[in-house]
Amino acid sequence: MADNLVIVESAAKVSTISRFLGKNYKVEASIGHVRDLPKSQLGVDIENDYEPKYITIRGKGELLQKMRKDVKNAKCIYLATDPDREGEAISWHLYFALKLQDKKVYRITFNEITEQAVKEAIKNPRDINMDLVDAQQARRVLDRLVGYQISPLLWKKIRKGLSAGRVQSVTLRLISDRDRQIKEFVEEEYWSITANLRKDKAKAFEATLESKNGEKVEIRNGAEAEAIIKACEKGEFKVVSTKKGNRVRNTVLPFTTSTMQQEAAKHLGFSTQKTMNIAQQLYEGIKVGKKDVGIVTYIRTDSVRIADKAKEEVTSYIKEKYGEQYLSEQKLKEKAKKSHIQDAHEAIRPTYMEYEPQEIKEYLSRDQFRLYQMIWNRFVASQMAPAQFETYSIKIQNGIYHFKASYSLQLFDGFLKVYNLGEEKNKKEAKFNVSEEDVLVCGSLIPNQHFTQPPAHFSEATLVKALEENGVGRPSTYAPTITTLLARGYIVKESKMLYITELGEIVNQIMCEYFDEIVDVDFTANMERILDEIAAGNVEWKEIIKSFYPHFHETLVYAENQIENIDLTETTDIPCDKCGTNMIVRYGKYGKFLGCPNFPECNGTKPWFEDVGVQCPECGGKVLLKKTKKGRTYYGCEHNGESCEFMSWDKPTGEKCPVCGDALVEKGTSKNKKIVCRNQKCNYGKQNKN
Repeated sequence: MADNLVIVESAAKVSTISRFLGKNYKVEASIGHVRDLPKSQLGVDIENDYEPKYITIRGKGELLQKMRKDVKNAKCIYLATDPDREGEAISWHLYFALKLQDKKVYRITFNEITEQAVKEAIKNPRDINMDLVDAQQARRVLDRLVGYQISPLLWKKIRKGLSAGRVQSVTLRLISDRDRQIKEFVEEEYWSITANLRKDKAKAFEATLESKNGEKVEIRNGAEAEAIIKACEKGEFKVVSTKKGNRVRNTVLPFTTSTMQQEAAKHLGFSTQKTMNIAQQLYEGIKVGKKDVGIVTYIRTDSVRIADKAKEEVTSYIKEKYGEQYLSEQKLKEKAKKSHIQDAHEAIRPTYMEYEPQEIKEYLSRDQFRLYQMIWNRFVASQMAPAQFETYSIKIQNGIYHFKASYSLQLFDGFLKVYNLGEEKNKKEAKFNVSEEDVLVCGSLIPNQHFTQPPAHFSEATLVKALEENGVGRPSTYAPTITTLLARGYIVKESKMLYITELGEIVNQIMCEYFDEIVDVDFTANMERILDEIAAGNVEWKEIIKSFYPHFHETLVYAENQIENIDLTETTDIPCDKCGTNMIVRYGKYGKFLGCPNFPECNGTKPWFEDVGVQCPECGGKVLLKKTKKGRTYYGCEHNGESCEFMSWDKPTGEKCPVCGDALVEKGTSKNKKIVCRNQKCNYGKQNKN
């Protein structure tokens, strides 16, 4: 019988850790949380100092009963749940659920599942850190008070199945705000001029017009561009200055949860949820040969710190594989820590330098290999020398106009030898060699038309970056937050970009109008900082709840009285194909559709299109408000798919462009509405009037 019981969260860790500790230790898994607030009720006693009411999670009773028998036979119990606030809280819940008050109980943590790390943790146990537990309790109670009281309001006013949340609602607002910026954006026309120049018979190179009379030049239309070209054709191009220098690109930092999610989305096409699932597998253990091995460190972190031993190992690896010149000359300079960073553990890195990705590829799935290779390369690169480039730039004068040309050549690849995902390519730019006072031959002057571009829709990667920069949520919350918004039908993902749906807009409008504090980015970020203060032992957790809830409750009561029920159904004169009853407009995951009122006896449905009161500029038919399969709104002709293919993302006016004959559409808000041509190449209505 083992004298010691070690309790971890995941069953995947059990065999690995058992092998490290030997027969005197029995390792069991709690399979996540064992106690939580009840699902069927609020679970917070507001009248009794906001005391949470924890209950055993359904389905965990049998597991706890078995573990209590193991506890009874053990001399020492080691609580080895994950090394973060949630892991600390799980250990605390296990302490009470298993009735460990009269036992020798120790809390241990390890950042990697290696023999050395696990044995070192056993040698250095500690007590449960109640400051970390309280920070997690505060988060859980806040989220419960918000989610469990706003969500029923949405059910009552809109329909069942909706939800709101402290972090979820702020994230939805960020997406909505970005969509609004894009819809309101009115593009402006501008031009650039490129000169093809050469010295005598040397190879030509390009120079770009930079300034006029020493000030930045702004060319607003083609006529202005032609006037500048004519003026330059009369003058000569003379080199007035040359500058040769060097540029250094510093190495990347090792992965945090956020940067790993961003890079995996950008370069591997992974969703945030998929990235975290695969990373968890790599952390908990992969069967390499006959043994389970945890091949990366803990994957929920916002620290870029690296253990000294790991630095020594990777230094030896770089020196042996790439040569001493690839070693960083100075220690990695970490970015100044942001106030919301929890530096409890390390960056994400490989646990064993002997397990190179190619060496263990046969033991990994394709996706596991791709993510592991990225983590490996990023870690190795973080300890390598910077990349070095030679730069050369010249300024060229033609009368009152100044042009500039430059090139950059890679002298030393440094860390880019290992981690270069396309951001820094060694471009084969035209190398030129000119001196001051040289007069250059102009082969051609080329005018280029451009239009200002709106901000891009969020991808999962850029949304995670925005959440991190604004201090909203924590690394562990990004993936589930995005997953929830998609599941609720508030947003959709199309071609890797995120778009808000009509349902999402309705929920966001209610939240912004009545719960502006909840969806305020600064308020949410400040709440994260307060939670950090609780974790540091500087603030009592219930004080935060006391300062938040009374005002929130007043807002909730006000919203209950003010928000009118949103009737999402309306009767039409369109008969159901199955039973003949006039269909009604229903509201589904992706917006409105026509459904039979006799549902569920009759399940007849049809797509629903709203007449926007405009004639199609191509065939004269009705322009209807339609939706793509993913729920994005667009304007299309009623004869789409038959005799007319007209469609537009912006509302058409029904008129044609007097310049090119394409459709005119509305851009901007009602206060700043602008009529422009749908044709991107036509500049009608896009010129800057200022």
